[in-house]
Amino acid sequence: MSSTTLPPHHSPAVLRVMPMPADANIHGDVFGGWIMSQVDIAGSIPATRRAGGRVATVAVNAFTFKQPVFVGDLLSFYATVTHTGRTSVTVSVEVYAERQRLEAEVVKVTEATLTYVATDENRHSRPLPPI
Repeated sequence: MSSTTLPPHHSPAVLRVMPMPADANIHGDVFGGWIMSQVDIAGSIPATRRAGGRVATVAVNAFTFKQPVFVGDLLSFYATVTHTGRTSVTVSVEVYAERQRLEAEVVKVTEATLTYVATDENRHSRPLPPI
């Protein structure tokens, strides 16, 4: 049912992680909430770079689970800034799983769009620095 998919080559993965048994149910299927938290971490990396400092997640605009994730899959997270506002940064995140069963297989498992806002030391929104 799954198909081999090539991850984007325009940028390196911002995060790579392998889910462990504590991240899954008794059948070895990784919890969606665990994946969502990893996507948020991955998305915050380019958002923080663009903001030049602290950011806070303000919206999960879209989130699609395309394939299941299993304990032992090597997940690669690719994150790209797609839009900036005065204080906000929108990031697209794609997640690919390298499955190490009988043959190596790479499948796109999740895609999401999140919006972050730049914040100051008091956690109030602040303008993005010029590019």
